[in-house]
Amino acid sequence: MTVNIATGRWLRFEHDGRPAFGMLDGDTITEFEGDMFGRPTSTNRTYAAAGVRLLTPTQPTKMIGLWNNFGALGKKLELAIPPEPLYFIKGSNAFIAAGDTIRKPPFYDGRVLFEAELGIVIGRRCAGIDEANADDYIFGYTCVNDVTAFDVLNADPSFAQWARAKSFDTFGVFGPVIATGLDPETLTIRAVLDGEERQNYPVSDMLMKPKRLVSAISRDMTLMPGDVIACGTSIGAGKMKPGSTIEVVIDGIGTLTNRFE
Repeated sequence: MTVNIATGRWLRFEHDGRPAFGMLDGDTITEFEGDMFGRPTSTNRTYAAAGVRLLTPTQPTKMIGLWNNFGALGKKLELAIPPEPLYFIKGSNAFIAAGDTIRKPPFYDGRVLFEAELGIVIGRRCAGIDEANADDYIFGYTCVNDVTAFDVLNADPSFAQWARAKSFDTFGVFGPVIATGLDPETLTIRAVLDGEERQNYPVSDMLMKPKRLVSAISRDMTLMPGDVIACGTSIGAGKMKPGSTIEVVIDGIGTLTNRFE
């Protein structure tokens, strides 16, 4: 079997209680072994996608989320264009995969928001790199739902609680795959809540493009293989009600679908 591993849709999955990873082609997964970010080799075993449980496509050490990184939303909120990335870190306890349930914290009665975003997936240890070399460290792209407990964010006037509002268990949703070989500026990001489109915006409106983000953030902290940078969102992010289904759709990557309870 000949597979072009430089261009594809990679995922992690569980079959018969065993975790594995592979490449999705239509409705079929071809299993690989070794290092997804290195030179994996095919086992020649295949599985029907409907017969496996999806896992998060990587196991990040961290997810970094951008604020004020799209022109349309910045203009609506009358925000100045930032000279450098404005970001928070989402805790690894929050990460869940496509098909898993987003759960409202039992002690929290406020608004829970969806935010459809493009995620950059790091493929190599990355520290202090130049923007011109950033493509060498980007493995691919994924869908992100950056869930937010909105009423926590500014509950204390003395301290904006970005990490807490973003890091409740199940609030770091990404997947279902990592798409490689894409030009991110050709992509459009959509959010569909209970069948109704709520967000639809182009990556080309991004203020700081993926290569600049990777370079700038790598100068602040070391990025590790599998880490995810959520590139920020645009107009239309909004409230979810318990019992609703939220989809993040990026053609060329896939659809990230989760229920909110």
